[in-house]
Amino acid sequence: MTEEFGRGFDVTNLRQMRRFYEAFPKRETVSLELSWSHYVHLARIEQDAARHWYQQEAIQQGWSVRALERQISTLYYERLLSSQDRAAVEHEAEQNTAPLAQQDARQYLRDPYVLDFLNLPAGRYLEADLERALIDNLQDFLLELGKGFAFVERQQRIRTEDQDFYVDLVFYHFKLKCFLLVDLKLGKLTHQDVGQMDSYVRIYDQHRKGDDDNPTIGLILCSQKSEAVVKYSVLTDNLQMFAAKYLPHLPTEEELRRELEHERERVQQQIGQAGTPGETDE
Repeated sequence: MTEEFGRGFDVTNLRQMRRFYEAFPKRETVSLELSWSHYVHLARIEQDAARHWYQQEAIQQGWSVRALERQISTLYYERLLSSQDRAAVEHEAEQNTAPLAQQDARQYLRDPYVLDFLNLPAGRYLEADLERALIDNLQDFLLELGKGFAFVERQQRIRTEDQDFYVDLVFYHFKLKCFLLVDLKLGKLTHQDVGQMDSYVRIYDQHRKGDDDNPTIGLILCSQKSEAVVKYSVLTDNLQMFAAKYLPHLPTEEELRRELEHERERVQQQIGQAGTPGETDE
């Protein structure tokens, strides 16, 4: 082949070509919007559904090869699936109602978020350091948040009749058509954190939200979640407030596996609890 076609047919390239053909046997499924380097990474994904999802996201989001590689290595697709509320999605499908204005914010928020690109020193940083690092690496943070988010402001002031408050980070989501308030917290989630975000959301809805905007969403991004606080607070059934864990460093494969298993168990418990009221009380 080298004699007939020239350079580029060493053992490594031939294996990549073979893998590419096995993953994309039909040329209609290949997009010219992605480079050969993109497809080298995509072809290594064994599951067809995951490979197709990464391919479409890379096209729609304009991911670079480096961005695609990072999203694959951090199990972006798997984490997205594990963080969705399956019971709510199934219910919505049954009702056959999915107007844009009523989309569930849980479909766009995940848990956990991997912030390894910040290069924070292990255990030696403050909330201000975390906020500054996120702003300095805003493009990567938007990539980790997911599609549809646009940055609005840092430390945005919201004023009431007798007091001023400052929200760490404010974003806008174009599909949900609403603002997203992010409050950064070190340590374990507390009831005080939840109460503070509840106030932020209420104030923002009254003083900042436009008439054509949907209700504001609040996201508490903490280094350690508390399932008890989530269960016994307004986070349980509030469609405007959420808490998510962030990982300052890229987890190992074993840590990701445990995280996914934990999320799957949580989702299954929610589904089981949702089905309990319909059972007989004998």
